[in-house]
Amino acid sequence: MSAEATVQAGLFDCRDSFAATMEAMAAADPRIAAVVNDSVSSTKLKGFRSKFPERFVNVGIAEQNMVGVGAGLANGGMIPFVCGASCFLTARAMEQVKVDLGYARNNVKLCGMSSGMAYGELGPTHHSIEDLAWTRVIPNLTVIVPVDPVETKAALLWARDYVGPVFLRLSRLPVPVLLPEDYVFTPGRAVPMREGTDITIVANGVLVCRALEAAEKLAQRGISARVLNASSMAPIDREAIIKAAKETRGIVTVEEASIYGGLGGAVAEILALEHPTRMKILGVPGVFAPTGSAEFLLEHFGLTAAGIETAAVELLNGVAAG
Repeated sequence: MSAEATVQAGLFDCRDSFAATMEAMAAADPRIAAVVNDSVSSTKLKGFRSKFPERFVNVGIAEQNMVGVGAGLANGGMIPFVCGASCFLTARAMEQVKVDLGYARNNVKLCGMSSGMAYGELGPTHHSIEDLAWTRVIPNLTVIVPVDPVETKAALLWARDYVGPVFLRLSRLPVPVLLPEDYVFTPGRAVPMREGTDITIVANGVLVCRALEAAEKLAQRGISARVLNASSMAPIDREAIIKAAKETRGIVTVEEASIYGGLGGAVAEILALEHPTRMKILGVPGVFAPTGSAEFLLEHFGLTAAGIETAAVELLNGVAAG
């Protein structure tokens, strides 16, 4: 599959795909339930609440209880989707996520909404740049960062059928459709978005489209860039990463998250053991992001097509010099 697989023009909010899929799943399966923390609007689940009020639980601003309620529903045979802003869902309820979900393997699906720096103007208290580092280290917890509305739907359908805890990290930033309508999500598999032989860019979520733009800019310089969509963070596709390291001259990782413990860290851990490779890790460099719009913050940290292009050129020049 390549970048040319784009099937629909325009930009879309993945939360619309999330809400529509939730309603469709609930209509077909009486075990589907939603648990929220006063986040009806931000999760776009008003329609779900209206159609399935008996399967909609609003616990208020009580994230620890929210995860506990989800675990209880799962123990009763339901398939609960526990939804809230990712910054609060993960930070406040981490012990419950670890014990009630990871350790107990309860069949709960966490949906971290408005992740990364999507809540830009609300400041660092509402930014969620640590959630990938926190969740990907919990055993038995599958971590998914969908790239577009198609993968959002596919990941939800997979999570519905999978018996075990899942964390879906969903943004509110608009993105283009990059995957075909018949795409099927497979855990542990990185999706090749563009082939390349000089350098590999590994990204996920809202930054994959920017990685593809960077690859196009690099092509105009005569540099062939491979782009991998690592939407499956845990498990991660070790084979694809090692293969990319062997077949190209360096790897740039791009994430709307801290550079410590997230996608870049996961890739570096694999390569340090299997095939040491020159890397650049783009993300938030161990600081609290300033307050500003999401687009301003992405530009501030170089998480743009131009920033990725520059990082790739610098890495290749370093390789050549070394």
